[in-house]
Amino acid sequence: MEGLTPEGVSYRTVGMKRGATWVRKGVVRKGEAMQLRMKREAMRLGIGLAMVVVWGGVAGRAAAQSDVALHKTTYYLHGRIYTNDAKEPWAAAMAVRDGKIYCVGTLEHILLDCGGADNTGDTLQLKGSFMMPGFNDAHVHMGAAGRDKLTLSLNGAASIAEVQQRVKEAVAKHKPGEWIVGAGWDQSRWADQKFPTRLQLDEVSPDNPVFLTHISGHVGVANSLALKHAEITPDTKDPQGGQIDRFEDGEATGLLKESAMEMVRQRIPDPTAEERRKGIELVLEELARNGVTSVQDNSEWDDYLVYGDLKEEKKLTVRITEWLPFAAPLNELQDRRAQGGTTDPWLKTGALKFVSDGALGSRTAAMLAPYSDDPSTSGIMAMDEEKLRAMALERDKLGFQIAFHAIGDKANRVALDVFESVERVNGTRDRRDRVEHAQVLTPEDLPRFAKLRVIASMQPSHEMNDLRWAEQRLGPERSKGAYAWNSLEKSGARLAFGTDYPVEPINPLRGLYACVTREAAESGPAGGWEPQEKISLEDCLRAYTSGSAYAEFEEGKKGELKVGEYADFLILSQDITKVAAKEILNTKVVQTVVGGKVVWKE
Repeated sequence: MEGLTPEGVSYRTVGMKRGATWVRKGVVRKGEAMQLRMKREAMRLGIGLAMVVVWGGVAGRAAAQSDVALHKTTYYLHGRIYTNDAKEPWAAAMAVRDGKIYCVGTLEHILLDCGGADNTGDTLQLKGSFMMPGFNDAHVHMGAAGRDKLTLSLNGAASIAEVQQRVKEAVAKHKPGEWIVGAGWDQSRWADQKFPTRLQLDEVSPDNPVFLTHISGHVGVANSLALKHAEITPDTKDPQGGQIDRFEDGEATGLLKESAMEMVRQRIPDPTAEERRKGIELVLEELARNGVTSVQDNSEWDDYLVYGDLKEEKKLTVRITEWLPFAAPLNELQDRRAQGGTTDPWLKTGALKFVSDGALGSRTAAMLAPYSDDPSTSGIMAMDEEKLRAMALERDKLGFQIAFHAIGDKANRVALDVFESVERVNGTRDRRDRVEHAQVLTPEDLPRFAKLRVIASMQPSHEMNDLRWAEQRLGPERSKGAYAWNSLEKSGARLAFGTDYPVEPINPLRGLYACVTREAAESGPAGGWEPQEKISLEDCLRAYTSGSAYAEFEEGKKGELKVGEYADFLILSQDITKVAAKEILNTKVVQTVVGGKVVWKE
């Protein structure tokens, strides 16, 4: 609409998505109508006004240039931008300034209202590319992943013979007496599915101590020399929360479960500072390459100090919330919280993590009834419930968020019982306590997550891997409460998704595929295992972004492409909301941006 003001000044209104908006408070003076039309033409073409005649006074240009120098803006135009904002889920353009999202919306809005047509910033033509918020992995072990990068990889080994061959090759590169450390073997992928023993490792490494961790991280196997270093004999008792597997004659088989692994690990030399940093740098590169812009990490304090060094050097490429060890003394926890801080947008401390049971694959997850495929065991609880409750009460009084690893239905019940006791004794507050994994739940316990406001921090890609044998472990009835994403969501529980990297690959797209199919990529089953627990792609994306942000008290700061939130986002090779589910796995990350800076580009 065009006309004259009462003062005789020409004006024009601009139709916007949310209704008519006055340009420059509703007034366009004589001569500026032409400039506005030129801006509209520039907007239509997606070019800056350097391509057309620019009207305006010298003083106005100088002021604009001064502002640009202080606040450089990058414009992303002509994209298919998934904002994860329920009110405005899609946009065509976005502007980034000072590490945050400055504007997002229609192309017209970005060009006319946010300076996109002024040719004063950098412009990236998306050409219809799919953009979305960066992934926030709610459960990783960066330090362990870094060490895995520098030790023997057993991932994908198809048999114990292949494990032996890889160990033999590693021995050839070490001097006698030096440790051979590796991880990633998975006996469930072997023909006989039997756990390895020290005797098989002794065949290829009689003169080097060997310790190899299972892909789950909850079981390890040592050779005879490593057991000798750990002083494990037939008379050695099982430690609290662990088990030394034994032959019938009482001799150790070499298989160590849960806390028993520490008996050997304590004898393995720590990585040097240089090795630790190198491993972490390799992990950071992998995270960026996979579109992960935030993580909630459970690593050693020495790893956290490396993160701090990288941050000071401006080389940190992911935002990190670091968990502290629940069982550490209270004064140590308070000191580390004070030292590590709780507010820095790049690096801070967060929840207290405790591993209360084991894993399904190794049959160490604590179950209320024996395993269906091994009635001799119901798994392992790492701590007595009363002691766990007492420690939780103490730590909660100091304001700590608590995260319990719980996989079996017994461990999950104990975790929920403890959280319920904490609230009853210490009173109500915004705790956001968490259960990490929450893999197997009884029908009675499932609704308690929402009732107690406990976050279910889960890893969809676990289901994609575990479905090969999960029903063997659980039986058909307990399987109905396994990896129950849909039931938890419908009950009102909040979900936060991650990978448990390096237990699973860091690639979040595998998790998205698992959400919508509940199938293994190579073997189905067609229609999915326990298909009633599928969730939509949108809900899965939410759990992997804003849901994870809520779990670390960062909602409104990350997880959505909204004005004022961190400019953490990625560009994918295709629109995952339009492709077939199988194609999600073939999607590539083209660019990853954290804090407005490109940290990965294909």
